[in-house]
Amino acid sequence: MGEQLPIKFQEHAQLQNLGVNAASIGFNTLTMESDRFICVREQVNNQNQVVIIDLSTNNEITRRPITADSVIMHPKAKVMALKAQRQLQVFNLELKSKLKSHMMSEDIVFWKWLDLKTIGLVTEQYVYLWSIEGDSAPQRIFERLPSLAGCQIINLRASSDEKWYVLVGISAKDGRVVGSMQLYSKDRGVSQPIEGHAAAFATLSIADSPNPTKLFTFAVRSANGSAKLQVIEVDHHEGNPPFQKKAVEVFFPPEAATDFPVAMQISHKYGIIYLVTKMGFIHLYDLETGTCIYMNRISSETIFVTAEFEPTAGIIGVNKKGQVLSVSLDENNIIPYIINTLNNTELALKLASRGGLPGADDLYVARFNQLFATGNFGEAAKVAANSPRGILRTTETIEKFRQIPAAPNTLPPILQYFGTLLEKGVLNKYESLELAKPILTQNRKPLLEKWLKEDKLQCSEELGDFVKQYDSLLALSVYLRAEVPNKVVLCMAENRQYDKILAYAKTVGYTPDYASLLYNIARTDPEKAAEFATSLANDENGPLIEPEKVVDVFQSQNMIPQATSFLLDYLKGNREEDASLQTRVLEMNLIHAPQVADAILGTGMLTHYDKVVIGNLCEKAGLYQRALEHYTDIHDIKRIIPFTHQMNAEWLVNYFGNLSVDQTLDCLKEMLTNNLRQNLQIVVQIAIKYSEQLQPHNLIDLFESFKSNEGLYYYLGSIVNVSQDGLVHFKYIQAACRTGNVREAERICRESTYYDPEKVKNFLKEAKLSDQLPLIIVCDRFNFVHDLVLYLYHNHLQNFIETYVQKVNPSRTPEVIGGLLDVGCDEDTIKNLLLSVQGELPVDKLCEEVEQRNRLKLLLPWLNMRVTAGSTDPEVYNALAKIYIDTNNNPEPFLKENEYYNPRVIGKYCEKRDPYLAYICYEKGQCDYELIHITTENSMFKHQARYLVHRRDQALWGSVLVESNEHRRELIDQIVATALPECTDPDDVSATVKAFMNANLPNELIELLEKIVLENSAFNDNKTLQNLLIFTAVKADPSRVMDYINRLDNFDAPDVAEVCIGENLFEEAFVIYKKHNVDGNAIDVLIEKINDLDRAYEFAERSDKPDVWSKLAKAQLDQMHVKEAIDSYIRANDTSNYMEVTRCASMDNKYDDLVRYLQMARKQSREPFIETELLYAYAKTDRLVDMEDFLASPNIAQIQEVGDRCFRSGMFEAAKILYSSISNHASLAQTLVHLKDYQGAVDCARKANSTKVWKEVNAECIRQREFRLAQICGLHIIVHAEELDELVKTYEKNGYFEEIIKLLEAGLGLERAHMGMFTELAILYSKYAPDMLMEHLKLYVSRINVPKAIRACTETHLWRELVFLYVNYDEFDNAVTAMMEHSVDAWEHSAFKEIVVKVSNTELYYKALKFYLAEQPLLLNDLLSVMVPRLKHTRVVQIFEKSDNIPLIKQYLISVQDTNNKEVNSALNELYIEEEDYEALRDSIDHHDNIDPVELAKRLEKHELLEFRRISAHLYKKNRRWRQSIALSKEDRLFKDAMETAAESKDREVAEELLQYFIEVGKRECFAAMLYTCYDLMRPDYVMELSWRHGLSDFAMPYMINIMKEQFTKISTLDKEVNELKEKVAKQESNNENAPAAPLGGAMGNPLMLTAPGSGMMPQQSPYM
Repeated sequence: MGEQLPIKFQEHAQLQNLGVNAASIGFNTLTMESDRFICVREQVNNQNQVVIIDLSTNNEITRRPITADSVIMHPKAKVMALKAQRQLQVFNLELKSKLKSHMMSEDIVFWKWLDLKTIGLVTEQYVYLWSIEGDSAPQRIFERLPSLAGCQIINLRASSDEKWYVLVGISAKDGRVVGSMQLYSKDRGVSQPIEGHAAAFATLSIADSPNPTKLFTFAVRSANGSAKLQVIEVDHHEGNPPFQKKAVEVFFPPEAATDFPVAMQISHKYGIIYLVTKMGFIHLYDLETGTCIYMNRISSETIFVTAEFEPTAGIIGVNKKGQVLSVSLDENNIIPYIINTLNNTELALKLASRGGLPGADDLYVARFNQLFATGNFGEAAKVAANSPRGILRTTETIEKFRQIPAAPNTLPPILQYFGTLLEKGVLNKYESLELAKPILTQNRKPLLEKWLKEDKLQCSEELGDFVKQYDSLLALSVYLRAEVPNKVVLCMAENRQYDKILAYAKTVGYTPDYASLLYNIARTDPEKAAEFATSLANDENGPLIEPEKVVDVFQSQNMIPQATSFLLDYLKGNREEDASLQTRVLEMNLIHAPQVADAILGTGMLTHYDKVVIGNLCEKAGLYQRALEHYTDIHDIKRIIPFTHQMNAEWLVNYFGNLSVDQTLDCLKEMLTNNLRQNLQIVVQIAIKYSEQLQPHNLIDLFESFKSNEGLYYYLGSIVNVSQDGLVHFKYIQAACRTGNVREAERICRESTYYDPEKVKNFLKEAKLSDQLPLIIVCDRFNFVHDLVLYLYHNHLQNFIETYVQKVNPSRTPEVIGGLLDVGCDEDTIKNLLLSVQGELPVDKLCEEVEQRNRLKLLLPWLNMRVTAGSTDPEVYNALAKIYIDTNNNPEPFLKENEYYNPRVIGKYCEKRDPYLAYICYEKGQCDYELIHITTENSMFKHQARYLVHRRDQALWGSVLVESNEHRRELIDQIVATALPECTDPDDVSATVKAFMNANLPNELIELLEKIVLENSAFNDNKTLQNLLIFTAVKADPSRVMDYINRLDNFDAPDVAEVCIGENLFEEAFVIYKKHNVDGNAIDVLIEKINDLDRAYEFAERSDKPDVWSKLAKAQLDQMHVKEAIDSYIRANDTSNYMEVTRCASMDNKYDDLVRYLQMARKQSREPFIETELLYAYAKTDRLVDMEDFLASPNIAQIQEVGDRCFRSGMFEAAKILYSSISNHASLAQTLVHLKDYQGAVDCARKANSTKVWKEVNAECIRQREFRLAQICGLHIIVHAEELDELVKTYEKNGYFEEIIKLLEAGLGLERAHMGMFTELAILYSKYAPDMLMEHLKLYVSRINVPKAIRACTETHLWRELVFLYVNYDEFDNAVTAMMEHSVDAWEHSAFKEIVVKVSNTELYYKALKFYLAEQPLLLNDLLSVMVPRLKHTRVVQIFEKSDNIPLIKQYLISVQDTNNKEVNSALNELYIEEEDYEALRDSIDHHDNIDPVELAKRLEKHELLEFRRISAHLYKKNRRWRQSIALSKEDRLFKDAMETAAESKDREVAEELLQYFIEVGKRECFAAMLYTCYDLMRPDYVMELSWRHGLSDFAMPYMINIMKEQFTKISTLDKEVNELKEKVAKQESNNENAPAAPLGGAMGNPLMLTAPGSGMMPQQSPYM
């Protein structure tokens, strides 16, 4: 077996297999901040993604569409930091929230998580720290040194206390990679440049150092090739011995001349430095001594990122291949390796102690014993304290040190030992107990407390029991640390820490006996007992104790207040199931403290108790109000009612809410009957509160039955404001009037809307109040003004009439005046009353009232007074106008001049009296339709015409010019004859014309306009009217249009022409344009409207203007008269439409004419399009010489585009010239292919170096069977993996298999050869050259896509090659399956053995066994020998038992029998029985006991061979079936076996039975032998009796002699020990009397009397144990 390695090497993942693109695995795109997350930035389908691999959850992959320059994951949590240019953001992926963001002012070149809360940021100039907590911005820490300028930063590290930082960068100089570092001290603010490639900080606990030592370690490879690892101390701690700087050589093998360190991680658990180099070497160094422990290569690819691997205190990293690898110490092998291979015992001891590693236990024990034997107890104590896994820290070691006496003036060894342990760390259970005993005995409790606070002691129940004898609180601390919940609770109770008991019990999941605990607390601390009981009952997880038990405890101690307090707190939820407890708490308090019960009932918190019981108890206790609360029977209520004066009035009012309506009314009636004056107030309160339920009419009847207007007033006063009942409002008004509250009656009359006004009016009239204001208000509100005036006038209350109109409501004055006129009141009185009204009154209403009674003139003085006062009220002036009109007092001036009257009202008033006055009013007020109506009715068309012309209202014009108007003709005649001739305003004329147009009266309009325009008038030259005349003629009479055009000159030619065109009068439009020399528009009409190109050409000839020729050319081009159009464009010298000309010429194939046009155009404009089309026209007209001249001259043509067009059109010669002129070798190559110049095409393709070109040339060469040239092209194609598959298919489709194989073989040596080439060649070999496949696979298996090759081999049935691929792809399961399924071709025994042990599916093991059983049975044991560790032996036995082939695997069964498997044992035993090999069977039974011995014994006891029957007896004996074993031995006369069985049984009865048997069969010798064999089991009396009765005294004598000798010896010894003990006791008592008291020692300075002769102490029993 090979040497065991001191390290464990593991591959955790292969990133490429997880779907990560190989191109994304690199330093710039992959980050790993810890052993949990790997973060990769990659691009998938042109989308940026971030891939997060969680190594802690079986390589779970998360992909997120994120675009960022860099992404780093938090070392522990799912927190992601993103950097996009200068923007920094931190996100919590689990909470989906942004934690923090910041915009930097500098570019960040490197960043890294320094700890769980801080990110280090490195810019070109500075280093920052950015905390992800709070809102702080990054803090600048230090400035970069110039020595790091131009370096690629690869790492930033900080010490654990963040006082030291190191920045690491690399750069290329002189053909090597140089490492530069900057070491910065935060406390000193100083930086130091250091040459180095990798660095780390560490803390190490060193022997004899009270504090950990802070170290800085770094590695460098210098220019001369030497490499060193250095370890130095930073921040030396006072009291620590100085750490000697370590500088050790780092070995690099000769083949690694350019290698250098790239990463360093520290295992703080073991104190190991892991150093990784660029070429994949791992170096392990001891941190304290710098000793190199191990070095080897772990990766052929560069490991570019590393982190600490916490599960094993190792290192984890990722290499360029995408492997995630970890290296850690092999805990079982590292110490033996250091001892045996490195021969470094000291290092082994230190490392074993530091990491608790196995392998050096014997060395520690030996050294301890050696030091102890030589008296070097201090060093021995250190060895024991530092022993790995505490193997020497036992009670035996403590006892050894205790037994050593202390030398004078020195510290006792036991204290040295404990002192060393305390310096080392925590004492174990036994050490802590042994140290505590003397400390507490000497009353040094503070020292023990100090060690407990420092966690120097391991607490245990035993330690707590001992400490409790001295200090209960300190014992509680020990019990808490030792997690002994029952004693913790008892200690807390003793120390009255009741509030902590529940929290502690929940924390540890312990449930004490709370009832007993509460009883004990109640006896000693009643108040705390109540609090504790409450906390128990109100626990958030449900009550921890039954409340009944709590009450029982409190009542047993007569703690009524505490029981009440507890129950009230417990019952605050008012649960129905707690009814009995509610009754109980009320009952106990009604008996002992009625006031408390009253208070409880007053809270209303309890509702489920027994109300009958509690009601009786309340009545007995004199709590009548509470009794009334609980009674429901009306007789009980009546019995209690006499005591209402002792009840709270408010409560009594509320109580009535529980009674029915009838009960309430009866009670109220009873109360009023008994004492009206005393009870009226409370009755009113009850009535008010329950008015809605009792109904107001019942209560009104109740009060009225007792004639209580006062009660009725107060009751109704409380509800009247919210009641909508008319009776309530009416009765309230009555009660208010009767009780003298007239103002309240007045308020209700004014505000209420619910009373019956008629009833109220009649009541108030009958009441004859001294103040009639309520009556006035009612009559005013409900329009009883006439009745009011009659009532007041006839009752001589005129002063109230004045009050009404002057103060109450002046607006009612018209009705009052009307009423007074109706009753015949004097006019002077009315006038005076009217003049006395000061407020605003409705004049129109007043006039109406007076006018109805033909007394309008009565108002004239009042109206004149209003006018004099400056009133502008239209109603005033309307009244005056009516008076003037009726009296014919010159009304016309007033109507024309006054601005305040309403013209519409007065006009209407005048219509029947004088139509002309009505016309004046309507004209003044512009009452259009009223005026039209009155003038039409009275045939006043002249007035109507004038009004319409001056009004200019088109809507009004429309209403009179409608066809349905029978008077339209008369109106038009008046307009033409009178209104328009009189008119001098053009706007009036224009509005009138427009009205005629809108009314669709063209003939009338023409007539009108001819008269205005053609005849002598002021509007002859009016352009608008001329336009209008022509427009109207165009619409109404087109035959007149040409005449008007010729006669008129002042019209708008463009507008008129457009209108003519719109009405299809094209000739008229042409004449207008021609008359006004608008040639462009004229030719447009000829072209677009008349559609006569010949007339257009003639017109263009006459005009000979460029714009005319251009328009003609455009029209000709639209008609596809290309040649004529080009001629016209040339005459117009117009190149603006060159694109359309080019398009049409191309469509009509007029390239000769196009050349002329484009040559002209090129002279005017150097446009790329013109020159490009000219060049293409040269090509189309085959003017290649002109083309070459054009190309030779300066030009801006798109030659590439022209070449492509020529290529597509098949003009390859022209394309060749064009492509050659611009050196477009790619297109030229394609062109040459079409020209059959293949060699030239290949040369051009080589110059173009384009995959597309190579593909096209290759395809053409294949079609032409030019395989040599095709191979040249193919070699440039196959290096592109994405093109390879298509190329192979092309060759295969054409059947050129050898050619494609040769092509790929030639390409394997290319520098850019890739995996796809090797894979495709393997596939082609599998199809067309299978004999060459195996050699190819062996040479290039590492560069082949194995899955594809596997698929190909499967399809072509190449099983040997398939197995080879499976093995190299680590698919051992499939390899084994393939070998078994195709054994003829693929199976080979040695290879099968090597592969089968690597499979992961254990079912294949058993399938392999069946396969060998069927095909290679003789090799089964050889196969089983390598599969033993992973087989289930039971299943193997079952397989071969089922096929009855167990003998074939005998060798295997023997080799695995040490596992003591039942089936294996049974199978072998069966085989031994069949082979009659009793020796092997007995050996198997003795050494392997996992069998069914009884069943086997039963089988063997009938066996024909004696030895097998002996084995049966042996089995019975082993299973303590003594009698069966002895019986079987007796049958076979095997007396010796029987005697040995009896002796082994230790059963006296069995032995005596066998002894009796020997006597019975006469075996005297056996009798004697039996006494010897079973000597301890034989009773001397029994033996003497048997020997005497059967004459065997001679045979029993040796036994009897020996018995006598033993008894004598025992008695002598016992006598001697008793005497010695007596002497020793006497001596000890004498010494105790004379010995002085022992002094107390110091803590660790003076010796503690931990041991004393004869003073062994037994720990006292705790009272709770």
